[in-house]
Amino acid sequence: MSEGALHRLDDAALRAWPLPAPPPDGDKKNRGSVTLVAGTRETPGAALLAARAALRAGAGRVVVATGVSTAAALALAQPELRVIGLRETDDGTPDPAEAPRLAHLAERSDVLLVGPGLIDEQASTALARALLGVFSGVPTLLDAAAMGAVLDDSAQRAPLLVTPHAGEMAHLLQRPMHEVQADAAGCARALAQRCNAIVALKGATTHLAQPDGELWQHETCEIGLATAGSGDVLAGLVAGLAARGATLAQAAAWGVGVHAHAGARLARRAGPLGYLACEVADEIPAAIEGIGAT
Repeated sequence: MSEGALHRLDDAALRAWPLPAPPPDGDKKNRGSVTLVAGTRETPGAALLAARAALRAGAGRVVVATGVSTAAALALAQPELRVIGLRETDDGTPDPAEAPRLAHLAERSDVLLVGPGLIDEQASTALARALLGVFSGVPTLLDAAAMGAVLDDSAQRAPLLVTPHAGEMAHLLQRPMHEVQADAAGCARALAQRCNAIVALKGATTHLAQPDGELWQHETCEIGLATAGSGDVLAGLVAGLAARGATLAQAAAWGVGVHAHAGARLARRAGPLGYLACEVADEIPAAIEGIGAT
């Protein structure tokens, strides 16, 4: 396995890799469109957190497809969204057979995000596989239980990014978790090369690996970010940056950095523990500006 180049991912590296900026006289179309398939009957908040983060990252439009039982409540909770209710499986997961209903969104989507809040691995993986076919060619981020689709060779139809934490990485690679923790960089590279996908292995040190073996490492000491919903915010943030025109690799790099900055801003104001994922999402615009102005 090629080791590739190793880079430190810090504010200086991000400033040297500036995000695409929409024209000052542009409209929401210039800021891109996210299609988000997320949430279950038990976890509608995950869809809300990811959608809110995508909007805060600057995406011009976010369309959420979720289970019909929670769609109306989600639309009311975040009125800027377009929300589509899908038929559900028995446990409230969007039914994989519903994927073709979203085909009309494919040509208008700049990025597809599948997974926040999805729990049932079998149904979620089937849903992700179906969506990868429908959204063929659209850059795609797979999160949570949807990540299993990255292991399917037939899924390699578009640029892909997956965002596992150590436990999810252990499951994907079928390795003990202690091996992942002992060699996080090697595991990130292994999955990236095996699946021809970008891998962001999340943790206090996040490893961002590309299929060619190139690796970025980002370190943070913001323990407050280890909270429920934080990963949903990160996924939505990355999708929002990709909608604005960043590549998946750049969006992931900036997303990791901005996420950490948002946590640091909250820690300074409210203390290191106890802030909420929804508050992290609301810090995103200032965090992006702070990295650029540092």
